[in-house]
Amino acid sequence: MPPDEPDEPDGHSIGDVERGLVAGLLIGEGHFGGDGKRPQITLRMHTRHEGLFLWLLRVFPRTRLYGPYEHGGRSYYQWMARGAALVEDVLPVVESVLTPDLDAHVSGRVHEMRARYATFFARHER
Repeated sequence: MPPDEPDEPDGHSIGDVERGLVAGLLIGEGHFGGDGKRPQITLRMHTRHEGLFLWLLRVFPRTRLYGPYEHGGRSYYQWMARGAALVEDVLPVVESVLTPDLDAHVSGRVHEMRARYATFFARHER
């Protein structure tokens, strides 16, 4: 897709700045894995980042925000992308920016997640 045409995973435009912000945030702080049955992307950060989490929910309304949690003296939220939200909304934005040259570790984690849950992705990407 040309850089001046936004993605629209939820009906809202996602321009280059937003795409870069999402990808950078998830590359730096996200976890790419799953629960053994389904893949997921998880982002856990301090409650002081509440505005950022609320923005993620506006951009990706099919994702979920949990918390705030208090544990071990920490206060945090946990944002998760699973199912259709992961496959159709979030992952395409991340993969449009992420390359092995940009971050080999995170690119490898995404590849591992896709391999581990290949059946899930095959079902949802038809």
